[in-house]
Amino acid sequence: MTKSEEPEPAAHARILCQHPFLEKKRAYVTPSSVQCMYKLYWADGEIKQPLPTWEEARTYAHQQIESLRKDHLRNLNPTPYKVSVTLDLFTFIHQLWVESVPIGELV
Repeated sequence: MTKSEEPEPAAHARILCQHPFLEKKRAYVTPSSVQCMYKLYWADGEIKQPLPTWEEARTYAHQQIESLRKDHLRNLNPTPYKVSVTLDLFTFIHQLWVESVPIGELV
């Protein structure tokens, strides 16, 4: 995953990815395909593109569930679904995390 302001990754181009919460878990990957998950529907008080109908949204959700591997969907001992983020998004997440954690006081 990337921030919306970051350039989109390209298929067959190497990119550094890391675990969203563990700094030491990172790797270079070369994706075979890239899918945009961010679509702007509303900004500056106006609709930027038409919203899908309920039936289109339902069909899309069903297609996405069908595309998942069966080992992620099984009820007994499912395989965790791995998510990786870019360095910029990792830094942003941790900045928000540090700012929101209360600071303790030692007496």
